Amino acid sequence: MTTITWYGHAVFTVTDGSTTLLIDPFLTGNPTAAVTADALEPTAILVTHGHSDHLGDAVEISRRTGAPIIAVYELALFLAGKGVTVTPGNIGGTVAAGDAVVKFVPAVHSSTIDEDGEFIPAGVPAGFVIRLSGKSIYFAGDTALFQDMELIGDEGLDVAILPIGGQYTMGAAEAVKAVAKLRPKVVIPGHFNTFPTIAADPVAFSREVSASTEARTVVLEPGQSTAI
Repeated sequence: MTTITWYGHAVFTVTDGSTTLLIDPFLTGNPTAAVTADALEPTAILVTHGHSDHLGDAVEISRRTGAPIIAVYELALFLAGKGVTVTPGNIGGTVAAGDAVVKFVPAVHSSTIDEDGEFIPAGVPAGFVIRLSGKSIYFAGDTALFQDMELIGDEGLDVAILPIGGQYTMGAAEAVKAVAKLRPKVVIPGHFNTFPTIAADPVAFSREVSASTEARTVVLEPGQSTAI
């Protein structure tokens, strides 16, 4: 059995009980965070891009647990300079993470690191297709709607985790269109209601998904899990 847990904003874990992947661990400073950074014990950490609300506590958690950070090449090299173990990759590439296989897929966004007021380029943003215990999970990261989501859908997705907050990513209406292209069995919304600028109604989103696609929407509260 594979379990997905949402911890608020874009922070998720995917685990089969042996391999635990922590994604975009923005916990410190996250007003919706359901746990603190020191409460998590991942076997690997996935970071979609360099923005602080996604990179978050990745370095601190990696130092404490020894979990490698999986990220696009340029971001991974920057993080390696912080003294942590990294597994670099790039769009279209695949890496191993314990029992999981992680494929880098495109995201339409930007990626920089703010270090003491200096903005450092961090390569391209990414999404991930995670295969673990026979399940296929797409984590979109921060992205706009784009046509090639149809190709990601060809991966045969059990779950798609999509942002719906708007302003910095696609909003709920675009995310419904993304579901139609991705064709997952289950959709989980994320990246909403952390701050007023990304307010969204996940129940309304769920209704629109049900009206226009065959997917089932699972709306989680921070700290809640669902099994697939």
